[in-house]
Amino acid sequence: MSKPEQVLRIEPQYELKFQGPFKVPVTSYMTLTNPSDKKVIFKIKTTAPKKYCVRPNSGLLDPNDTIKLAICLQPFTFDPSEKNKHKFMVQSLFAPDGEVNIEQIWKEINPEQLMDSKLKCVFEMPPDQMEAGEEVVKVSPKVSVINAAPLHPNANSSVLEGDLRTATTEIQQLSEEISSLRAENLRLKEQMLQMKVDVQSRSGGGIAVGAAPTKYQPAVQMQQSLMLKRLATSLAVVIVGIILGKYVL
Repeated sequence: MSKPEQVLRIEPQYELKFQGPFKVPVTSYMTLTNPSDKKVIFKIKTTAPKKYCVRPNSGLLDPNDTIKLAICLQPFTFDPSEKNKHKFMVQSLFAPDGEVNIEQIWKEINPEQLMDSKLKCVFEMPPDQMEAGEEVVKVSPKVSVINAAPLHPNANSSVLEGDLRTATTEIQQLSEEISSLRAENLRLKEQMLQMKVDVQSRSGGGIAVGAAPTKYQPAVQMQQSLMLKRLATSLAVVIVGIILGKYVL
């Protein structure tokens, strides 16, 4: 015994289309019309019940009556290369005469008496967002950040050369400043020794050379230490720049 033909007019007839992007809920609509002179009970089923919300998902249609159903697709990660297998089924049957208990009828009905129609789901992404979506799918997790967003080779070399020139100039300036500080330190030592000799000659001796420190020496040593630190930092910048230049260029 073959199943009876679907009495309801269903719009759309074969496909339910959902328009992306799919990061938020997307709603499509289905219209059911009862062209007969009898009451018709209907129910909506899907192969992916956790991904859709249908309102209303069942009901009773009077003769020549029409109802619009809202079918809401929950957010998900859209992959255009993945085949969509989601489908919907519209089941219906003529309601018995008298009072109708829809829930009881669905429990007792013989499946062979049901009229059903199937619709497949189609996911559509706007053209301007389709390219972005495909690009995300094609990106391999092994691709490095540099390969994902490469800079122009000339831009890399020019920036690196500029940094190296700046670091070299800074190193030369620091070397000159250190040489100057060393000469100043030597001059202060000579002045300190001369002052000690003068003091010793005036007092008749008793003061050993090198026993009286001056306040100038610690300051000069501190400046030298700072200059050496800056020199070490600049050398590190040059070394890192050369290493990066080998890989980038």
